[in-house]
Amino acid sequence: MVFDSFADGLSFFLWSTLIIAVIMGAVVNKTNFCTMGAVSDMVNMGDFGRFRAWMLAIAVAVLGVTGLEYLGMVEVNTTFPPYRNGQLVLGENILGGLLFGIGMTLASGCGNKTLIRIGGGNLKSVLVFVIIALIAWYMINPFPGSDKTLFSVLFYDWIRPLSIDFAGKQDIGSIISADNAGTVRLVAGGLIGVLLLVFIFRSADFRASRDNILSGLVVGLVILIAWYTSSNIAINADDTMYSMSNYYSEWDMLAESEEGKPVRGSAVAAQSMTFINPIGQSYGYVQSGFDKAMITFGLVSAFGVILGSLLWSLISRSFRIEWFVDMKDFFTHVVGAILMGFGGVIAMGCTIGQGITGVSTLALGSILTLLSIIFGSAMTMKIQYYKMVYEDEASFFKAFVTGLVDMKLLPESLRKLDAI
Repeated sequence: MVFDSFADGLSFFLWSTLIIAVIMGAVVNKTNFCTMGAVSDMVNMGDFGRFRAWMLAIAVAVLGVTGLEYLGMVEVNTTFPPYRNGQLVLGENILGGLLFGIGMTLASGCGNKTLIRIGGGNLKSVLVFVIIALIAWYMINPFPGSDKTLFSVLFYDWIRPLSIDFAGKQDIGSIISADNAGTVRLVAGGLIGVLLLVFIFRSADFRASRDNILSGLVVGLVILIAWYTSSNIAINADDTMYSMSNYYSEWDMLAESEEGKPVRGSAVAAQSMTFINPIGQSYGYVQSGFDKAMITFGLVSAFGVILGSLLWSLISRSFRIEWFVDMKDFFTHVVGAILMGFGGVIAMGCTIGQGITGVSTLALGSILTLLSIIFGSAMTMKIQYYKMVYEDEASFFKAFVTGLVDMKLLPESLRKLDAI
């Protein structure tokens, strides 16, 4: 995809992003694809249908990215965010994942589900969106009149020393064999993808569920298409081909003016779907007075998902205005939104951004984040469940330990509450 001007390339980039995001929003709404719901079904009912749909999206993305990368058709080494960064931010991946998993459980859904629910008329999710936007923006961007961010004030000094520096990149291929990373990635990605597909389609119930299959395939393909598109837009400047990122870095030499230049080069780097940072970008966009230079892949994708969900809600006549049931419901969603805002930025992604997009690069940090999100969400559900059933008898400690026993992480002899 070669364009004669940066403006034309950027326009194609953003319009194509909007189209696939609208499709994703409509399909996710139609099929009730939900990562928090997937964990809930699995933990509370032993139903793995939506969890398998999530895993199908991962399998499609992993197989697609590793295959296309081996053929030189996608670029996932220098991305935004930098999933394969040589520094494994271990503490941030685990803590951020846990906070996000707890938060999405309290707020009735992850970042993607928040956008879907807004499109369906849920005003609770509008509040969740606003809280996430404020926190996510100031976690990365300085406070007005200051050079400090929420991350630098609250986290950097104590959590960044927990990181591990690799000589090269932190993806599975580079860790196993830096000299043959491409081949190892292809083999590892193929093996992971095939094993996931075996797990997914061994279930007769899943094979019979058109919605779960459709959602997994579409979400995985959207992730893959976004990677491909963002990796393959080239600008022809004086018969020399530049990627959008390279053109941006040489802007002063290649462009005649600052007009049309994005605020940040990361806005045109190779990337795919993630939603917490883009929700934060929406606040920056409004704060800037709707400056066109602030329009990014992430911002367009978040808006597109809302739009797609809205369109399906109207077509299916499922659009419903929903507000909080009571003050407890209100405060639970507020706390959940706060935890998602912090956790999603600390972990560098959400159930989609790290759980599918990041995992598709085979980055170790993304895998750790995914596991931490699932654990945080599952444990929160266990604690809620036991405290609801046993009321005063179930202290937080008893519910927590019993939840660990239920998840086979502690021996049965340590159970504090009878299984229900």
